[in-house]
Amino acid sequence: MDRRHFFQNSALVTTGALVGCATPGMAQQQPKTPFAVPAVYIPIVGSDEMFPVRRIYCIGRNYAAHAREMGSDPTREPPFFFQKPTDAIQYVAAGTVGQHPYPPLTKNYHYEAELVAVLGKGGRNIPVNKALDLVYGYTLGLDMTRRDLQRFMGDQKKPWEIGKSFDKSAPIGAVHKVAQTGHFTQGEIWLKVNGQSKQKANLNQMIWSVAEQIAQLSEAFELFPGDIIYSGTPENVGPVVRGDVIEMHIDGLPNLSVNIV
Repeated sequence: MDRRHFFQNSALVTTGALVGCATPGMAQQQPKTPFAVPAVYIPIVGSDEMFPVRRIYCIGRNYAAHAREMGSDPTREPPFFFQKPTDAIQYVAAGTVGQHPYPPLTKNYHYEAELVAVLGKGGRNIPVNKALDLVYGYTLGLDMTRRDLQRFMGDQKKPWEIGKSFDKSAPIGAVHKVAQTGHFTQGEIWLKVNGQSKQKANLNQMIWSVAEQIAQLSEAFELFPGDIIYSGTPENVGPVVRGDVIEMHIDGLPNLSVNIV
């Protein structure tokens, strides 16, 4: 059994279970473990199924104005990606306000509103004109960032994972199947804090489209079902403090709201 086929067949495993490499023709056995490690799932709208999260990719500086506000030149910079752990996911149901904890070690905590593509297929070296075939659905999410830690590490030319990849740093809504919504290539994306507009742009202002992001990622990594991609944020990222309420919107999707606690 090749690796891609294995992941396609074992994506929806029991929460906390780890699946070993089974011999072809033999039933897979759940191994005995000293403790349980929960799997991470996101609800799928209109279904009793859950979307299993395998890996979280995020693209940096994918709107020109945001690239400039971060000190980059969008006309020359190739796309670059970073990752968050799956337990960064904080699912927030539509119509509710998630309680989002202000994280430790930071005094400059920023919001970043993003369209999120979730993959139902995988592969390597995917051409751009085939890339959207991998997309299972879409949702919206926040790439929360400890900006002071990110900048401090960047100034030292060290990895800035500590600024991006921490507990609950990826609030996210439910998955909407692409068969129901179509692909999100344009439409308004905005974010408000305490009702005041902060970010506002159109998805067609992305430097690299979702299809191009998938194609680029598939050159560096083998993609699998369960991978999700945060597709970049518009300009005017900024800080929040405890008590602030963030509301974000993408045309065609329910709004996502969190209260910083």
